[in-house]
Amino acid sequence: MKLWDKGISIDKKIEQFTVGNDREIDIYIAKYDVIASMAHAKMLEQIGILNAEELKQLLDGLAGLQDQIDAGTFSIDEQFEDVHSKIEFELTQSLGEVGKKIHTARSRNDQVLVACQLYFKDNLIFIKEKVKTLFDSLLDLAETYKDKMLPGYTHLQVAMPSSFGLWFSAYAELLVDDVYLLNAALQTVDQNPLGSAAGYGSSFPIDRALTTKEMGFGTLKYNVVAAQMGRGKNERTIAAALGGLSNTLARFAMDICLYMSQNFGFISFPDELTTGSSIMPHKKNPDVFELIRGKCNKIQALQTEMVLITNNLPSGYHRDFQLLKENMIDAFEALKDILDIFNYAIQKIIVKDVDIYDEKYKYLFTVDNINTLVVDGMSFREAYQQIGSQVQEGTYQPDMSKKHSHIGSIHNLCLNDIRVKFPEEHD
Repeated sequence: MKLWDKGISIDKKIEQFTVGNDREIDIYIAKYDVIASMAHAKMLEQIGILNAEELKQLLDGLAGLQDQIDAGTFSIDEQFEDVHSKIEFELTQSLGEVGKKIHTARSRNDQVLVACQLYFKDNLIFIKEKVKTLFDSLLDLAETYKDKMLPGYTHLQVAMPSSFGLWFSAYAELLVDDVYLLNAALQTVDQNPLGSAAGYGSSFPIDRALTTKEMGFGTLKYNVVAAQMGRGKNERTIAAALGGLSNTLARFAMDICLYMSQNFGFISFPDELTTGSSIMPHKKNPDVFELIRGKCNKIQALQTEMVLITNNLPSGYHRDFQLLKENMIDAFEALKDILDIFNYAIQKIIVKDVDIYDEKYKYLFTVDNINTLVVDGMSFREAYQQIGSQVQEGTYQPDMSKKHSHIGSIHNLCLNDIRVKFPEEHD
């Protein structure tokens, strides 16, 4: 069944190519198409297209389909082009002529648009909740290990003293920035496009304010052309936000892989969280974090894909938009899994004692020692040259007693201040 069927047979090769794998992908947006159809039916009754009995029948039929979706028994057979045709068919099968009325005053274009936006809204909120869970875990770890010394590096060369508290809380605060972008994406999709139909509205006296309220959108996309042009723009915006979060997670995963190696040896994980080698019995590989890194890098590529698919398209609908759904949904589902496994694994981290008296860490404190000379009255340049000469001559002896007291430094982490920065609402 096709919503655009005019009784003309279509070439099977053309049909297979144009439908693609929409049936499989549309399972993820099925519940949202039902939600939108319920709101639409209520609106049709309000403007006199449906009577009260017809509305009740449609709502009951849609509720039954929602139960199937929730139970995991709903499927989209090959005879259907997508979820929209499947739902209309089921309503028509059970309700007869009443079922055929559900498509009045809307197009498949605004159906898929509103279903995707409802999916995006829910899943941006799910992602935020999972980020908050990881954020809290990292700040708890920062508090636990705030006094544990960790060498700091620039250019992968030993640089200045750091701490595990500073490391954990650094990534926690970066997650705050990522949520700012998630909130921006959430605000972008929190605009009801239903009623834009094929992109130019409808001659029916539809009540778009009613459907906006019914579906829980914060506002509506007033201009019907702008609503349709949101397809593609929404995806680019979301992909940028998901990519920003993925960048944070990928960099953190890389740190973990690096710090687990024997050359650093700062952290470890229980054996059951690592994998081995088929020929090297000593191996404890950080496969989880390597996969997180790879999956997150794949998600970061999504924005480029969304840009290239939609770049320079003229206004109005184009079939190119069909290609946006699959990888957007895959990215959401992957990122939810990534956040869950990251939070699970990071809580089992084993933080090791770092021997700062090891010869390779001898120069960690040169900057602190320069600063001590400056406080005692020497100019910075002269102090720099003095300590530099000691390093070159091999006479340098580190003084490790200096404390860093300023906001955000290793001895003043401001963990509570970071905690309250986390945005609770997208508005």
